[in-house]
Amino acid sequence: MQNSKNHLKTVPKSVIKRLALYARTLHRMELNGIMRVSSKTLAERLGITPAQVRKDLAHFGQFGVPGFGYRPGELREKLRKILGTDRMIRVAIVGAGNLGKALLSYVGFRAQGFKFVAAFDSDQRKIGHIINNIKIQNIDNLEKIILGKKVDIAILAVPASKAQEVTDRLIKCNINAILNFVPLRLIVSDNVKVHYVDLAIELESLSFYLR
Repeated sequence: MQNSKNHLKTVPKSVIKRLALYARTLHRMELNGIMRVSSKTLAERLGITPAQVRKDLAHFGQFGVPGFGYRPGELREKLRKILGTDRMIRVAIVGAGNLGKALLSYVGFRAQGFKFVAAFDSDQRKIGHIINNIKIQNIDNLEKIILGKKVDIAILAVPASKAQEVTDRLIKCNINAILNFVPLRLIVSDNVKVHYVDLAIELESLSFYLR
């Protein structure tokens, strides 16, 4: 399997996102008792072409059996290994407002391999509250807890005015993977990966199709 670090750096982000969708779709197939799947069937489930499925998988080696297709469970486990979700990923969220609370409350993340281990806020009215077994901590203790909990990924849901400051603190704790819900481009070094989720932009994009 082609998995050298240099090779992985060249894989487009769009491919990585589709791998996660493949894994999720394969999991549903497993639950439904489906024992084999073709690239055509997998493509139809996601609204893409079979050629796209094969091309995406080819970035990481040879999968499946010619004339048979893929075994959903086997392929899903290989994709989880590629994505790094074959182990529990430890997640912290900074910002326990309405969005932060909603994310903490969602139990589906754990089934996908993600475990919230810490939550932070600066509002004294929120500190100490427990959501889904996670106690909201004072952001003043961020560094100590992030390092102690060995956090892998940080989710940012703070006011825009605080986003860069918090990001800098996270990076000093060796966090190099951030999911950012703040409508602000963060200044980070090349080794830090930031994925942006701007709900307003997504809604504005959808509104185009309502005309």
